Amino acid sequence: MPSVFNNRSAASLKVAVFCLFAGALLSGRALALDKKASRALSHYIMANFYDDLGQVDKAIREYQRALSADSDNSLIHLKLASSYIKNNELDKAAAQLLLAVKFNPEAVEPHAILALLYSAQNKPDLASREYEAALKNASKLAPKNIDIYKTLGAVYLQQGKIKEARDTYRLILSLSPSDAEAHFYLAVIYDELKDRGRAEGYLKKALQLRPDYHEALNYLGYLYVEEGRNLEAAEKMISKALELEPDNGAYVDSLGWLYFKKGRLKESVKTLNKASALLDDPVIYEHLGEVYFQLGDNKNAELNWQRSLKLDPGQDKLKKKLETLSREPGK
Repeated sequence: MPSVFNNRSAASLKVAVFCLFAGALLSGRALALDKKASRALSHYIMANFYDDLGQVDKAIREYQRALSADSDNSLIHLKLASSYIKNNELDKAAAQLLLAVKFNPEAVEPHAILALLYSAQNKPDLASREYEAALKNASKLAPKNIDIYKTLGAVYLQQGKIKEARDTYRLILSLSPSDAEAHFYLAVIYDELKDRGRAEGYLKKALQLRPDYHEALNYLGYLYVEEGRNLEAAEKMISKALELEPDNGAYVDSLGWLYFKKGRLKESVKTLNKASALLDDPVIYEHLGEVYFQLGDNKNAELNWQRSLKLDPGQDKLKKKLETLSREPGK
């Protein structure tokens, strides 16, 4: 089974916010030294002073006074949001961040912090939207920063925006043709698009650039297993991936499914049971059910297929298998 994504999360919301603010003053528009802006600036300076002292309530009051004099200043809204976060007033912080975005649509920090807030509030769709906006803006500021594009590509994949992900990884390769990771993710994308010829080509290139790339080794090996070809080469690749990641349930599943394709059913069921102990995944249970079915063990076949459907109810083909199984004699 292919294994592609790893979850990445901020260790601390406050630490992330402080890091994002390191360059905030550079991204805010300058406070013009007229009478109105001078009043805003004096309150802004006092707010920063209280912030540094850890007197958050006083800082909030001063930021609010600064905004009463200069209400469309993105930087002040951003700093007020930071103070609200320190006070754990997340809804108020989000409102200020949205205003910061309104008055400076090209900024990076408000979108990035909103993404962190939405993640903390278990709003993944909103968080994903804000990460995308932050990364798009960041890419305009640093158009040759490959790491920004890689993160943006991963966000697109998680959102199911396949075309945007493809274009992003193609852009990475135009900037860095020997980037093995970009080749790998393009393979993932073309596999999703049912273009396995191109997927195979990108996987081979990734492995040419990085022979110990275990994700690519497993992915290409599993692709061959699924198509029932190059099984000897597939076994070598999957085995090498397992040498590098011996407790990876997805890789163990790949090996178990390979044994099934080779007709080694007893080895297959043993290996797939090991995979299921390492990873609770619908593909593994679907594979286990198929092996048990071929062994004539309909009880365990049904049990594992039901487990698979519980984790992923949208498997129409598997539902039909279970219906067929229920109509067999003895049921």
